[in-house]
Amino acid sequence: MLIILGMAVVTYLPRFLPMYVLTRLEIPQIVIDWLRYIPVAVLAALIVPGILTADRQIHLTTNNAYLLASIPAFLVAWRSKNMMYTVTIGMAVVLLLQHL
Repeated sequence: MLIILGMAVVTYLPRFLPMYVLTRLEIPQIVIDWLRYIPVAVLAALIVPGILTADRQIHLTTNNAYLLASIPAFLVAWRSKNMMYTVTIGMAVVLLLQHL
């Protein structure tokens, strides 16, 4: 029981303490504006390696279906700002390119 309690404390404290401290501080607007870019940066860091690499090598050719599909997917995301449209277009283009 002591181990379970210790694990609960170790899990809960790192989540609670920053939230508790930050709710008591006035955060400058420039920091809030900067924090809004974090989700986009994390998403890019997750997606770009999958688009640009194949077999642990950079694959920047016209044979890379993921790279080619990322172009219309990016345009759809930019214009519509709709995740469902973006994913659907990206998957459809990859499917078409892999079967051509």
